[in-house]
Amino acid sequence: MDKTNNYWKWKKWDIAWSKSNHSPANSNINILLIHGFGASQRHWRNNQDILGSSFNCYSIDLLGFGESSQPFARLDHEKEVNHKVKYCFDLWSEQIADFCVQKINGPTFLIGNSIGGIVALKAAEILKQNCQGLILINCAQRLMDDKRLKKNDVLMNFLRPLLKTLVRQRFISNTLFRRAANPKIIEQILKKAYPSGKNIDEELIRILYKPAKRKNSPEAFRGFINLFDDYLATDLFDQIKCNIHLIWGENDPWEALSEAKEWEKNFKNIKSLDIIKDAGHCPHDENPALTNKLILNIIQETK
Repeated sequence: MDKTNNYWKWKKWDIAWSKSNHSPANSNINILLIHGFGASQRHWRNNQDILGSSFNCYSIDLLGFGESSQPFARLDHEKEVNHKVKYCFDLWSEQIADFCVQKINGPTFLIGNSIGGIVALKAAEILKQNCQGLILINCAQRLMDDKRLKKNDVLMNFLRPLLKTLVRQRFISNTLFRRAANPKIIEQILKKAYPSGKNIDEELIRILYKPAKRKNSPEAFRGFINLFDDYLATDLFDQIKCNIHLIWGENDPWEALSEAKEWEKNFKNIKSLDIIKDAGHCPHDENPALTNKLILNIIQETK
């Protein structure tokens, strides 16, 4: 992927970002790519330069991921100290909104995969008219959030307090992270996330594994797995004034296509749902040709 890496000082942290080197000089359309959990801006390896040949295409590492700073996590029950942050959607969406205002400096289309979709939604609420549109790719449905609990799920309601207590412990979250953060486990997870098996290669494993070797890499993981009461997409749809478009890999093992269809049916500002056959949780990388075509069409029709 042909791009220039940059660092932006946001508050007291370094944020890694890039802009496609192919961006046309006369384009007045800006798009920002927002990665999902455990990924980074490099997960857009098959998208940024293609989209950047038509628009000003940016990507960014969320705080705690990729090459951005990785401060220690602070959970709700822990004392506030200067060097710790609460990893949450308010934090990440503020980062994205500030980046759009301070660095892009113009109305922007936000494109998010997985939890990047929730971040994009909340950032759009902050940006108001400065968000030109939203494209959510297999947006996270956050099935473990307290608001998703079913009263008749007796076993989960019984076990949930224990689960919450366990994952608060840093030594447990660190152990879970370190066990998952090795190339063989990453490849196994990718085979589930990419059911067609396309584009699972050494480059992709390296993209996911390299940031996991950084000293504080377990911190964002600890913060995120303790988010049991944060935004759901359905909390935010009605707060958004711009059009929302959904792109979905039909065989996503984690985010059900059936729920995305319900979203399209129930929220007026969701204008389209495009389904990518045989793809899973990350169709932008598993089937980039079709995903790029859909994104280009959506943005060109919105101009």
